[in-house]
Amino acid sequence: MVRILLGLIVLSTLGCSNKSGECASVFFGGEIVNPTSDYVVLYRDDAYIDSVKLDDNNRFSFTLQGIDEGLYHFDHAPELQYIYLQEGDSLLARLNTVEFDESLVFSGKGSEVNNFLVEMFLTYENEEPQIYSYYALDPDSFSKKIDSLRAIKINHLNELVADNQLSDRALNMAKASIDYNSYISKEKYPFYHKRKTGEETIHDLTGSFYGYRKNIDLNNRDLTYFRPYFDFMKWHFGNISYMTCLKDCGGDQEAVSDRLHFNKHKLYLVDSLVAEKEIRDILFRNIAVDYLLKEHNPSQECQVFIDKFHTLSSNEEHKEEIDQLYKGIKHLQPNNVLPDFNLKDADNQNISLKEIVGRKKNTVIYFWTATQKKHFRDVTLHVAELKKKHPHYNFVGISLKTSYPQWKVLVEEYKLDKNNQFHGENFKEIQMAMIIDKINKCVITKDTVIVDAFADLYTSL
Repeated sequence: MVRILLGLIVLSTLGCSNKSGECASVFFGGEIVNPTSDYVVLYRDDAYIDSVKLDDNNRFSFTLQGIDEGLYHFDHAPELQYIYLQEGDSLLARLNTVEFDESLVFSGKGSEVNNFLVEMFLTYENEEPQIYSYYALDPDSFSKKIDSLRAIKINHLNELVADNQLSDRALNMAKASIDYNSYISKEKYPFYHKRKTGEETIHDLTGSFYGYRKNIDLNNRDLTYFRPYFDFMKWHFGNISYMTCLKDCGGDQEAVSDRLHFNKHKLYLVDSLVAEKEIRDILFRNIAVDYLLKEHNPSQECQVFIDKFHTLSSNEEHKEEIDQLYKGIKHLQPNNVLPDFNLKDADNQNISLKEIVGRKKNTVIYFWTATQKKHFRDVTLHVAELKKKHPHYNFVGISLKTSYPQWKVLVEEYKLDKNNQFHGENFKEIQMAMIIDKINKCVITKDTVIVDAFADLYTSL
């Protein structure tokens, strides 16, 4: 998601709970091994709170007064991680950027819920292959498997609560980290079951399969920027939009396959069921981005959809972003001149994209990031094979969301061709110019003219 800074949060003293009337301070500090940036930046939702520079020992600290209890996140570019803060916390974090999430450990007052959130994130990440294998099962068997995995985590949470005193809001956040990840698997089931088995998608599931839906809160302000909650909302509205369309549009599969038609259903359902302003707006934005990135081709239908989005969204920054996205898509059509921007080469010199692609007639531009190491390794091997199969193409790699020193280390370590590897410093500029919408996206050019700006590195060649 493109981060839009909403401005400084006012640290109000109205919420102070101690009898003296003074706000209990919150201390958050720590140490970062192998730092990839000079700074740690703290946010509440999408709003900037404060930033501090690492000292000579790679340590940092924040002292905050009168903050609202809830979910925050800290950035150490290019990584970010959630942190739950409340009055009186004195929290230390230690992490190694080589294995950012896996190495992150909290200590001190407030550490219990934070370590639990990290543990749940890693647990669900490790369970993904196992859960994917379950999608071939019938609905009852699948549901029992997911419920069993959830029960193990709930028992773990109960043990945590027995040994530690959590506030009601902290407990709700910890439980949400379990519930919404589990619910996502069930919302995915009809789609993934068909993908795994070839059987007709079983959307109209009966009994207790979707029993959790009666307990979900579609307007939970505390969870607005919590990734499991937001991902659940995306899958949930996709699922019920599919069913609504089949029911109300005469069971016509063709209608469901029509992107404009289907995404109008999603906009309508969000408008009907979600009242919380910020949740509405980020869901509207997500639907619009998803529609435009899958459509790729400018049309009157696209403009109709954008006009509808403008009438529903109350977020002016989102509206501007969607307009810029559509403008970028129009600029990336075949036979247009490739957008231009500066990159850094191995000598830390600026070089324009047009200068790079102008060296050879046929160029394939692909993207990678140090934050997704498996993808980086996979794509490096794949490009090596493509070079053998397509010697008439020049393959150019652009690294994003990676610090320049880290990029140089990886280029050296993997013995990449320095003449064809470049560092992208301004992620937002490059993302919007090249419409980087998927992990294996590539752009094929002839001279500096676009052949296919929405190609896939694994299928388009």
